[in-house]
Amino acid sequence: MNAIWQDIKTRLQSELTKNTFSLWVDPIRYLEKRDRTVILNCPNKFSRNWVLENYFDLIRDRFLQAGADAVELVFKPTAPKESPEPPFIAPEPTQLTLPSISGNGGGAHLRKDFTFDRFVVGKSNEFAYSASKALADEGCVDYHCLLMLANTGLGKSHLSHAIGHSILKCKPTTRVRYMTAEDFTNEMISSLKQNRIEAFKDKYRRGCDVLLLEEVHFLSGKQKTQSELGYTLDCLANDHKRIICTSALAPKDVPAMSGELTSRLTAGLVTTIGGPDFDTRVRILRKKAAEHNLSLSAEVIEFLASRLKRDVRQMESALKSLKARAELLKAKVDPELAKEVVGCLVSGRRSVSPDDIATLVCRYYKLDPGLMRSASRKKVHTGPRNIYVYLCRRYTDETIQEIAKTISRSHSAVIYASELVEHQMKRDEKMRRQLEFLSRKIENMKP
Repeated sequence: MNAIWQDIKTRLQSELTKNTFSLWVDPIRYLEKRDRTVILNCPNKFSRNWVLENYFDLIRDRFLQAGADAVELVFKPTAPKESPEPPFIAPEPTQLTLPSISGNGGGAHLRKDFTFDRFVVGKSNEFAYSASKALADEGCVDYHCLLMLANTGLGKSHLSHAIGHSILKCKPTTRVRYMTAEDFTNEMISSLKQNRIEAFKDKYRRGCDVLLLEEVHFLSGKQKTQSELGYTLDCLANDHKRIICTSALAPKDVPAMSGELTSRLTAGLVTTIGGPDFDTRVRILRKKAAEHNLSLSAEVIEFLASRLKRDVRQMESALKSLKARAELLKAKVDPELAKEVVGCLVSGRRSVSPDDIATLVCRYYKLDPGLMRSASRKKVHTGPRNIYVYLCRRYTDETIQEIAKTISRSHSAVIYASELVEHQMKRDEKMRRQLEFLSRKIENMKP
């Protein structure tokens, strides 16, 4: 059960902000399992109460997704040490200390498991992998800027982190700055409010040797941030500093992306990562199973590879669920158990059509179906439209082009809408609950 909890923490680390995870989730430790009760330890009562109030549902859902649906969660605070009660002195107001950042600036935020030796190379990602490895080895290529394009869960973040790890391993003093486009935007806004914009510019233009910038497609419409980032990239490029960016969309397809920033992002090498083919999925499953200490027969692995085609995250979810069921139910990991797990992940998708999802979404949000195809940019219309796209990509076998036709949009607009919903789910509890409700309704639809 401790292994399951560590897997859940790893997943939560990618879903929550760095400070939130470090302050509230990372300190939680697994204590024991009594019958059906899993006991987790929080550092103190305040931490326990905060977690129960803000993150209990999220943590419980992750246990359910891991296959531990028959357990009850109990959060137990560490008992304070006995000590004589000191006289009361009114304390001066203080701020909560945030996690420190390492001297190189970004190494502290790199995922330890995202390294080159743990990346499975196949036909769909071979060029991106080779380009990333070459850029990590300073001086062996004539380009200093790399842009990786891929949908969620296909490995662009893994390669970005791997570059950072490789560089720091060879030269630990390298000033590596890793962040998402949203982090960059928020830090710039904060610097402006605090009259520290010059320090912000100096940090990224002169205090940076390697810039790892994720999710640049979320700069859509943020003109001031685009302008500042463009100047920063020009400054780094002029000093021959290495720049690695990732995006779900080509810059030219990102709504309201400036021509200047588009030109800068595509000035170096541009690579794409597609979905893994069957042979690559088999190798990914074998490697991930070994990492989870899960013994799978060739028959089980090939069955999983034939059904789990979406992305690596889907495969990891299946393996974690298999392991949890095997441990909790004392069950043998055989083809029947594999079919049961896959059924929870992909069941019913072929029986659900875009029309079914459109009807459900329009009814839930009380939206006229005709507005799905309209050109309206009002939030009350774009929100449900984006959710419709996300659910279609998740629960139907329709291609992106076919989904785009149903709402009179382009191929890139569908990808952007789906990515936007995934991004918002991590930060908007209300939206996450709405999507969970709609997902359950879709999964319960009859053929």
